[in-house]
Amino acid sequence: MIRVVVVDDEALIRTGFQHILNTADDIEVVAAVPGGQAVRTVRELRPAVVLLDIRMPDVDGLTVLTDLRRLPDPPVVAMLTTFNMDEYVATALRTGAAGFLLKDTDPEQLPHLVRSLADGGVVLSSKVTRTVVDGYLAGGRWEPAARLVGRLTARERHVLVLIAEGLSNTDIGGRIHLSTSTVKDHVSALLGKLEVSTRVQAALLAERAGLLDPSPDQSQDQEPDQGRPDEERR
Repeated sequence: MIRVVVVDDEALIRTGFQHILNTADDIEVVAAVPGGQAVRTVRELRPAVVLLDIRMPDVDGLTVLTDLRRLPDPPVVAMLTTFNMDEYVATALRTGAAGFLLKDTDPEQLPHLVRSLADGGVVLSSKVTRTVVDGYLAGGRWEPAARLVGRLTARERHVLVLIAEGLSNTDIGGRIHLSTSTVKDHVSALLGKLEVSTRVQAALLAERAGLLDPSPDQSQDQEPDQGRPDEERR
């Protein structure tokens, strides 16, 4: 059972998300609260996933995110936002958010997205990804993305591409025939080499490095037999 806390200043949004997610057999919304109650509620109930409004009148969502990330065993946090909130989303990703959901996301997709978050997946709306990528990377002191990605082995690069496609650990393992624990080991290694702390940060670097749109002469699904950082395609 995936335990979820929904944090939003609007009661209608909280109730709607709670109702939709509780229809899934494997998801339980254990609390739906305004921002001022978020940190205490998460500390007490220890959910796996938090859906957090990025801007609230009683407390700033980015402040809540910072406090949640400081907990001993922090939950996965995805920000709830609207189309015109790109600059706040970029800041949230730098702070450690695992992704973001638009508040008008198709209700039928919500349970799937929460499952993906709980399993380590990256959730980024295609409507604003490009703006977020530019804003996120522009706000930090990054080495050129291609140089960072060049540190990876071929297998790690392949895993990075699959992370950027939004696949969870289980999905990645199924795609390239590895156990989930082995995938987690690869993810931990590539995060260290890329000098990032979250999968979504790694995914944005992959986007900037051009791994999601490789050139035609790059080989497809190359296996890392020699451990070389050769280009791999999705």
